[in-house]
Amino acid sequence: MAAVAYLGLGVMGYPMAGHLKNRGGHDVTVYNRTAAKAEQWVAEHGGAFALSPKQAAEGQDFVFSCVGNDDDLRSVTIGPDGAFHGMKKGATFIDNTTASAEVARELAAEAEKRGFFFLDAPVSGGQAGAENGVLTVMVGGADDVFETAKPVISAFARMVGLMGPVGAGQLTKMVNQICIAGLVQGLAEAIHFSKKSGLDVEKVVDVISKGAAGSWQMENRHKTMNAGKYDFGFAVDWMRKDLGICLAEANRNGARLPVTALVDQFYKDVQAMGGSRWDTSSLLARLEK
Repeated sequence: MAAVAYLGLGVMGYPMAGHLKNRGGHDVTVYNRTAAKAEQWVAEHGGAFALSPKQAAEGQDFVFSCVGNDDDLRSVTIGPDGAFHGMKKGATFIDNTTASAEVARELAAEAEKRGFFFLDAPVSGGQAGAENGVLTVMVGGADDVFETAKPVISAFARMVGLMGPVGAGQLTKMVNQICIAGLVQGLAEAIHFSKKSGLDVEKVVDVISKGAAGSWQMENRHKTMNAGKYDFGFAVDWMRKDLGICLAEANRNGARLPVTALVDQFYKDVQAMGGSRWDTSSLLARLEK
């Protein structure tokens, strides 16, 4: 059992912290910007809550975070009352936020100066994956630090992989989002085309999903998409944030992402339709408007 803190109890962090406590058996302290959410978590799971990231981090072996973006991450780490001011020597900070590789490297350098370790560890699997404890975790950092942290991370994951040095976890998450963007647009167009052609979408998918066209998105989202329901996962606002990170990194490294850039604009159209909180499969709604 380790002493663990979790910073950020959103739709992902809340259940992830719960798995650290209940499945992992760790002593967990939580922090959330809205204290009532932290109090609710403690009432449900036990453990303790702190009133600041610094207080949450004090004395912990591992400190996790899952917040909104680079600026939020800087705030809870190196901000005036941030966790980095409370981390003990030799502890490990593990960030589950989908953020830039730049901020991961920045915070890793700061952690090294202060005598503790940093891993960037974004996740894939969405809210359902977090609730069921079956997330995929893409980690960047040193081998020995990863090996120490892996058993703890595994409390909420079915796959935990070291992708390279600090920043590699975030870069791998970018690859993940690039793939999803193209897949969802392709699936949206396929369903739209099937409808326009007078085909039975369920019959079509039942056949093609068994072949080379099959994907997780097809298996798990085609029914809700066909029904025009878009309340089943990762929100459009979040996807646009992630694709913005991908496109910014591509500008730095020279990668060409024409499809990603196009789908990002399609999601902008969905936002304009009032679909900011719809899930990413709502690309079909744009085609059917």
